[in-house]
Amino acid sequence: MVVSAEIEALYERRNSLSPDDVHARRQVFEVLTELDQGRLRVAEFDESTGTVIVHEWLKKAILLSFRLRGLSTHTVGPFEFVDRLPLKRDYAKAGVRVVPGASARFGSYLGPGVTLMPSYVNIGAWVGAETMVDTWATVGSCAQIGERVHLSGGVGIGGVLEPPQAVPVIVGDDAFVGSRAMVVEGARVGDGAVIGAGTIVTPTIPIFDLATGQELERGVIPAWSVAVTGTRLRESVGATFGMSCILIISRLDPGRRHEKTELNAILRDHGAGL
Repeated sequence: MVVSAEIEALYERRNSLSPDDVHARRQVFEVLTELDQGRLRVAEFDESTGTVIVHEWLKKAILLSFRLRGLSTHTVGPFEFVDRLPLKRDYAKAGVRVVPGASARFGSYLGPGVTLMPSYVNIGAWVGAETMVDTWATVGSCAQIGERVHLSGGVGIGGVLEPPQAVPVIVGDDAFVGSRAMVVEGARVGDGAVIGAGTIVTPTIPIFDLATGQELERGVIPAWSVAVTGTRLRESVGATFGMSCILIISRLDPGRRHEKTELNAILRDHGAGL
């Protein structure tokens, strides 16, 4: 099995590599196969320290793959793709349901029971067991999605591939992300959290707890909380205007699966929805 030191050495001389470097290509694609099968993952959340651990050498392997493989044409039924990497395969063996119009790139992992509606999962991403990736949702490169998550229609989970040390998006187990919501730039969604439709989560948008008025850590939606888009009033010369923020409007019982009707009732009370 390829070790991190070998990938680090290849990355140091990446500018001299080409698709003709057969040995280097074999090493890199061995790593991508491990990512594809879920035996390795780009990042993970460390509960003991409350931090995200990024395995930079795996990101470097992905970046090297683009240099070590030329463009090629792939035909799937009536569809034609031109890319440096093949599409993911063997869904039935993996226990994954894939609706026509969905695709996942080789080097992404899909756990047993995952459902892909017409959607897209990029290289390096990890999607945990029994997660739903709904219509037109996208899971960006290296994003880490937990088990039993629901990514609603049109959700955008941002990809973070470069620089290698950058923290990818993390979505915890049992989370629910509402329609057209965006989670980007290394933001993190805690276990069981619910994000209302159209909410944008980034490390630059302030987050406030309505119950206490306290400003929370930016870019982090607390576990088992309900988050929606809000507005802060600001005054300038001759004008009052609104700036986006995120409001934590409710706390949920940890570990308890919440029905969609219950969540909709909580959101409706605050003029929001799933």
